[in-house]
Amino acid sequence: MADSGNWCLIESDPGVFTGLIKGIGVSGVQVEEIYSIDKETLEDLKPVHGLIFLFKWQGRDPASATNQAPIEYENPDIFFAQQVITNACATQAILSILLNSRTIELGEELSNFKTFVSDFPAEIKGHAISNSDVIRAVHNSFARSDPFINEMGDPNSKEKEDLFHFIAYTPINGCLYELDGLQEGPRNHGPAEGDAWLEKVGPIIQERMARYEGGEIRFNLMAVVDDRIKVYQEKVAAYEAQLKTLQDKEGADAGAWLKGEIENLRGDIVKEEGKREKQARENKLRRHNFIPMIYEILKGLAQEEGRLEGLIEEGRTRAKAEAENAKQRKAAAAAAGGDDAGAEEDVDMYD
Repeated sequence: MADSGNWCLIESDPGVFTGLIKGIGVSGVQVEEIYSIDKETLEDLKPVHGLIFLFKWQGRDPASATNQAPIEYENPDIFFAQQVITNACATQAILSILLNSRTIELGEELSNFKTFVSDFPAEIKGHAISNSDVIRAVHNSFARSDPFINEMGDPNSKEKEDLFHFIAYTPINGCLYELDGLQEGPRNHGPAEGDAWLEKVGPIIQERMARYEGGEIRFNLMAVVDDRIKVYQEKVAAYEAQLKTLQDKEGADAGAWLKGEIENLRGDIVKEEGKREKQARENKLRRHNFIPMIYEILKGLAQEEGRLEGLIEEGRTRAKAEAENAKQRKAAAAAAGGDDAGAEEDVDMYD
């Protein structure tokens, strides 16, 4: 695989991924972070078009239930692209779901791209993604502003940086597929008609997570789902139609439970709108370089005689006081009992 080729790292964040999807012209879907793959959680998100799974890369998988699923080479019904460049796996996982969906509105740009690469082998599809000016520009638009990046790294550092990788799970033609650009082709995990794939994918992801040491918690799971505001609005319209029919028959006081459902859904719409405003604000902050502002603040404080030095000294004093308080709390806990002391120490470690 080639180097980054001007593809930046982007965060594993639903707001970033939703913005990326909209940036390439796809409408009607968004990305939701999920913390459980139980039936109730996924039921609330239906329809689910696919799952994006982030995990620590440990090289080629050993023999396991996951990688014993057969690889299908050059299946014309499946869009599969090999990853040929680093830092592109997040966008590639998203594209694996979007370009294999039969219901998502891709928009002109991505529809034309899908048509253009449809007859290409997997490796050439990967090159087509990496060479797409539109896809790369949208991907890079979510890069964090970091003026202190050292591209050469620390030559004296002996620590090996952890690598993380995104893959996709999605239903295609009645089967559950795992789409990993670092594999030779899509893995077929077997038949899964309708929403049955959501029950089938859980044990597969859990089995993959179980291969890591007990202390490893750096996993992330996100779902590509229909636009939640649109879903809620459609449900409101359906309930309102039911309510009107019921009230026409039984009077204006009928349908209390329908009124309650409608009110709850309208509350969900307000929450979703608030969440989107927050995500938009966070995406702007990710792109913003705060260094000039910080520099000007520090320069202004330095020009006020003694102000900057005083703040620095105040910070040092506060830090020493907090450290002393922590020691006293530990000593008091130790006097009360060993177990309490250990618990207090654990809390301080994460403060």
